[in-house]
Amino acid sequence: MDPTVVAAGIAAGVSVLTLAGTLVAQYLGYRATSRDAEETARAQSEQLDLTLAEQNQQLDRTLAEQRTRTLNERFASAAEQLGSDKPAVRLAGVYAMAGLADDWAENAQTCVDVLCAFLRLPYEPDPGQDAPEPQRLAFQAIQEVRHTVIRVITAHLKKNATTPWQGLNFDFTGVVFDFDDGDFSNTRFSGCEVYFTGAQFSGGKVYFSDAQFCGGEVDFADAQFSSGTVSFGAAQFSGGTVSFAGAQFSGGEVYFRTARFSGGTVDFRDARFSGGTVDFSDAHDWSVPPKFPWTNTPPPGVKLPEEEQSKG
Repeated sequence: MDPTVVAAGIAAGVSVLTLAGTLVAQYLGYRATSRDAEETARAQSEQLDLTLAEQNQQLDRTLAEQRTRTLNERFASAAEQLGSDKPAVRLAGVYAMAGLADDWAENAQTCVDVLCAFLRLPYEPDPGQDAPEPQRLAFQAIQEVRHTVIRVITAHLKKNATTPWQGLNFDFTGVVFDFDDGDFSNTRFSGCEVYFTGAQFSGGKVYFSDAQFCGGEVDFADAQFSSGTVSFGAAQFSGGTVSFAGAQFSGGEVYFRTARFSGGTVDFRDARFSGGTVDFSDAHDWSVPPKFPWTNTPPPGVKLPEEEQSKG
């Protein structure tokens, strides 16, 4: 074979191998560069995600701080309004505090406590129609604020309340109910503690008609029923504890007509019956009757269902 041809073939083979090597080296370099780019892009993406997460967390903290600051400012403003000596401002404070309770679930109990505390404040009794006009107007103004507090609270305890306050506690200890606007009808007492301890039912009408006592504790211990009418008509006592222990029934009328005593504990032990009427005569369910302080014959003024009355 011609040496020249052989040399040319060898040279061509070397060139092909060299080109192949170059191509392989370029490909490997490209792969390495691509991997570096992918790792860089991945790292940048992870850093961006981390930065965005930190910014979102900071934004959430800022918004939460702003919300808390705004709610605290609303609370301070509502409390200040309630403490005003101007009736219109006080009324605005009642609605402001109730609205805040609706918006601030974690501190709704505090808002309710303030409203209940307003009812517990001492106030001058009705001066009568012969009192000077400024005195009568001042009494009517404070009564209107008190009525509004009761209406706001009971509206949130209704079975169909838009923003229910069931589960919150209510302290009416020592509150004087001497007006016709104490309407707890159709309310639901569940999972809460409600204190009427030492409350005075001394005039007007107070309704617990169709109320459901189905959990928690409602305490009328040492309450005084001295005049007016208190109606538990069609109320349902099906759970929890309702205590009238030590309550004094000395006048007026307390009706449990068509009430249902089907569960829970209704306790009249140590209650005193010295006047007025306490009427259970038309109860629709007596399967779990109340606990009374007498053994056989009830005191005058207390009317039990006919079958119970005959046992005495």
